Amino acid sequence: MTTGSPTTAPDWTRPLVPASGPVRFARYAFGPNRLGYCGPDAASELFGHATRGEATDDRGLRDLAHGFEGAWPYLELIASSAGRSDPLDPAVVEAYWLGGGLVGDVRPRDLGGSLEDRFRPRVGTLDWRWLAGKPEAGAVPVHAFHVLDVFPRVGLMRTGSTDGALSVMDACRIRWGRVERRDGDFLEVAAVPLELVDGKLRLGAARPQRVRDAIDGIGFVDDVRPGDVISIHWDWACERLDAAGLAALRSSTIGELMLANATI
Repeated sequence: MTTGSPTTAPDWTRPLVPASGPVRFARYAFGPNRLGYCGPDAASELFGHATRGEATDDRGLRDLAHGFEGAWPYLELIASSAGRSDPLDPAVVEAYWLGGGLVGDVRPRDLGGSLEDRFRPRVGTLDWRWLAGKPEAGAVPVHAFHVLDVFPRVGLMRTGSTDGALSVMDACRIRWGRVERRDGDFLEVAAVPLELVDGKLRLGAARPQRVRDAIDGIGFVDDVRPGDVISIHWDWACERLDAAGLAALRSSTIGELMLANATI
């Protein structure tokens, strides 16, 4: 695998062809689903929807999305707070996975009520006290919040396990990586890892990583070139990011890291 920093800079002028909201949701949800961590046991079906690209009103995909017990309530909250009727509206999906945008419409008391309904019965008094204070401290319903603040206290949605918490948080958070080269169904990237230093979480220096991009040549980001920046969920490449998407992801990740470190 290539070592060091990639020498090819991103070409931010290359236009993105965005997928529909449901398809984009599926592309981010597939990574943990194929490992059995969240959502219905339907990885093959989810992959089929995610690679179709134009299934904007596919009822089967929408039904699958309802089964993601970790993500779906956040999507509903973002949509309702923004006055959107569809939790799989493209702007809602983007806000949840990457941050920014519509999450700014969610009031702390509404996020707090959602967290109480979902998680208070599952955690002890001390853990709940820390979690309950997060919305007023600035938390928003992005995936990074769930990974960095909810997971350590509640565990993976399906198993409840918190074993190997740091490595799981690093794999589960949406992270970014600079593409160095393609190797068959894999991409070699320079990705930014999560580290625990002196008892606090932080982002480390980019390091080489090999992520899956396709199955038998079929995947979600077949248009990538060296220098492009992609988003990664677990071991799977989700999409190519533009400058705005990368900025939103970086900002939301850093913000939620600061909140997590306040009560780690």
